[in-house]
Amino acid sequence: MKRIRVVAQGTVQGVGFRFATKTEADRLGVTGWVRNVRSDRLEAEVQGEEPQVDEMQAWLRHGPPQAAVESIDVSDLDVLAEEAEFRVIASI
Repeated sequence: MKRIRVVAQGTVQGVGFRFATKTEADRLGVTGWVRNVRSDRLEAEVQGEEPQVDEMQAWLRHGPPQAAVESIDVSDLDVLAEEAEFRVIASI
C-alpha cells in the first residue's frame, strides 16, 4: 500500500477537476480525497496499491481536458488503515 499527497497548480479550479479526479480514483480503485485550496491550487491524497497510485499521480499531472496543470508537488504519506472511499471535500 502507498499513500501520496499531490498539490497541483495552474488552471485547476472551475474546470471540473475535483469531480473528474473522483471519477478517475473510483475507476482505479484508490481511496483518499481531493479539494480546492487558495491560490488556484488543488490538493489530493491518494491511497492504494502502488501501480494504481502511480497511475493516479500520472493522471493528476494533466487532469481533465479543461485543466492546464502547470506543476505538481508530490510527497509520500503514511497509509491510513480506516479509509474506505475517495471523497470530494470542502475547499479551503
